[in-house]
Amino acid sequence: MLAFIAKLAFMFGAKHITLCVRLNVKKLRDINMLCPNTVKSSLLAMLALFALIPSAFADSEVRLDAAPSELLDREFVFNIYLPDGYTESDADYPVLYLLHGNRGTENSWMRGADLQAQADALIASGDIKPLLIVTPADPRYWWADGYDEPVLTAFVEDLLPYVESQYRAETSRAGRAIGGYSAGGFGAVNIALQYPQLFAAAAPLSPAVYTPQPPADSSATEQDTFLVDGEFDRDRWASLNWVSFIGDYQRSGIIVPFYINTGDHDRFDIAYHAAVFYQALREHQPELVEFRVFGGDHDFDAWGGSIADAMIYMDQFIMPAE
Repeated sequence: MLAFIAKLAFMFGAKHITLCVRLNVKKLRDINMLCPNTVKSSLLAMLALFALIPSAFADSEVRLDAAPSELLDREFVFNIYLPDGYTESDADYPVLYLLHGNRGTENSWMRGADLQAQADALIASGDIKPLLIVTPADPRYWWADGYDEPVLTAFVEDLLPYVESQYRAETSRAGRAIGGYSAGGFGAVNIALQYPQLFAAAAPLSPAVYTPQPPADSSATEQDTFLVDGEFDRDRWASLNWVSFIGDYQRSGIIVPFYINTGDHDRFDIAYHAAVFYQALREHQPELVEFRVFGGDHDFDAWGGSIADAMIYMDQFIMPAE
């Protein structure tokens, strides 16, 4: 079966997939430890599709929904992944919120990372507990409180309560985790630091946590959230970035375990900026922060290939459905 999957993965453009076969891959955790990062998402999807593991043809579901938001004066659109067995169960499930990056939508994670297939496979293998996954949309992309749209505040005050009232979602801190890629990683970092009482773990992937400011080719320099009089404003950027929140976070006495990663050839030099953020956390919580640098750039080969690692890391801190 592994050889058959390897051939199919080649057809889909995966590179070096035979390495995974030679390295005695037996379960999904082995894929994350042994396979090249750029082929993980392809192989995980193959495992789910071709029933390498029991229950691979899981009856999960992805629904489109929208939370009303008075703060935004519009709806907060999102997709939600419901695991196999959700409709038959009366249990409350932990929830993972995954934020998209610049020009993303509520569909970015589902399509770019084959998220439904990856989640099905990880749950079926026992590498993570069954959970709900919410992928919301921010039309401004950067998950910050802008001049006319307080997206970060609306995420906490409107979206979370809606999800927890409309779905069987665990409402305690131990039942929530948050992650995101690029600008969504920026958002995940800043939300977790400002609201550590709400999240059991966080996983910013290739997070755009530039300090002291973004590179000239970053979309942040043109995003109106960070402009003053039509020009990018360094002080406004800093006021909405992690450097303005980490002091209060450290004084809160609440620790959010962080999994941070980045590609070594990230076109925006996020390997450096993520390392600066990691070091600030490591000095505060040395045993509860992880930093991974892999071979890759700033794209869904990176995020789709590493989201399983991130989900496995966060799983140890969230409670099971009950």
